[in-house]
Amino acid sequence: MGSYVPSSAEEKKSMLAAVGVRTLDDLYASVSESVYLKEPVIPEGQSEMEVISKLSGMAEKNTVYKSIFRGAGAYHHYIPSIVKNVINKEAFRTTYTPYQAEISQGILQSIFEYQTMICELTGMDVSNASVYDGASAAAESIFMCQERKKTKAVISGTSNPEVIETIQTYCKSRGVPVVIVPAKDGQTDQAALAEALTDDTACLYFQQPNYFGVMEDSETLIQMAHDKKALAVMGVNPIALGLMKTPGELGADIAVGEGQPLGLPMSFGGPYLGFMASTKKLMRKLPGRIVGETKDARGGRCFVLTLQAREQHIRREKASSNICSNEALCAMTAGAYLTAMGPEGLAQAAKLCLSKAHYLASALAGIGYTPVYDKPFFHEFVTKTPIPAADVEKKLADKGILSGLPIGENEMLWCATEMNTKAQMDAVIAVLKGEE
Repeated sequence: MGSYVPSSAEEKKSMLAAVGVRTLDDLYASVSESVYLKEPVIPEGQSEMEVISKLSGMAEKNTVYKSIFRGAGAYHHYIPSIVKNVINKEAFRTTYTPYQAEISQGILQSIFEYQTMICELTGMDVSNASVYDGASAAAESIFMCQERKKTKAVISGTSNPEVIETIQTYCKSRGVPVVIVPAKDGQTDQAALAEALTDDTACLYFQQPNYFGVMEDSETLIQMAHDKKALAVMGVNPIALGLMKTPGELGADIAVGEGQPLGLPMSFGGPYLGFMASTKKLMRKLPGRIVGETKDARGGRCFVLTLQAREQHIRREKASSNICSNEALCAMTAGAYLTAMGPEGLAQAAKLCLSKAHYLASALAGIGYTPVYDKPFFHEFVTKTPIPAADVEKKLADKGILSGLPIGENEMLWCATEMNTKAQMDAVIAVLKGEE
């Protein structure tokens, strides 16, 4: 897109000087030379057959694991065949944020149905059309809570570190103070939280289940925030909502999360889907797009964009966000997945995650991989490792198994979903015992 930016050589030089570098190459000084391409991937003059052969050879270098026991934000779930069949239809495959929105009635309806299902899933009153991913949803929610005299954001230290970093990056640009409450025994330290929640606190953000897989005392955390007249934002796992109380039932003001488990493959990290829902009281502060239902001139059902609170539609200083598009195809995928699964199917998937994770945790404990936190958990948990966690990772990788995520020298964050069979879990134990 560089050719579309009408910048002269002098203007480019001035911009580089403003950020403290002399050349474009200096912008990439922190990138290791080992990742630079030394020569073109595809030599010039190659035929289509030769190019496909070359790309296929490159793709074969990717490691394909026989089984996966890693989560930490991206999860391996079963995707019903009908989901891909629906979204691969040409009319849907080209789905993007509708700019002449009311002409795109089919796309608007799909977004409306997605919003409805997110509201049902979270127990909230209103949902937006989605944002880029779970981390940006969390960060955007912080700005929804800002008021003139209540600006501070209090974040639980048991949240995903990448989500915390994203929130900090967003807040730094607006000068929003952020306080991280430490963890205690795998949960939010309530004593430290009580100190952090002051009269200028706008909101509390925490995750359920949290990064360590542990279930938080949500009702207490939400009440502590409300006692200081701060809003409570829950980051939730959508599959876990098949079993646990919804944020709405618990009294949360905003529910956000990563929608990748809802029919989206892990795909090397994206594209994913950030969902956002809130109480009716906050609906005018929801960023991005919201599709509403109305009637056309003939009295027929139709859909429109409504309550648009971003800077393209209202005065910038009153905008809740500058986010201008949504993950339309990913939202449609999530909608297709939830439709295919239904409430019973989602609950069954959640039950399988729960039971299989507990089976794996018990089996690991039996060979010395003891749990770090003796707390209720959903489908992730942390264990100690008798040998360095990096060695555990390599030992299993050599057998085609992706281990849990090393989060310390001798600590590993494991995950099990409905995709993990008993045979796969038993194979992990056999490898770690040296029997395979």
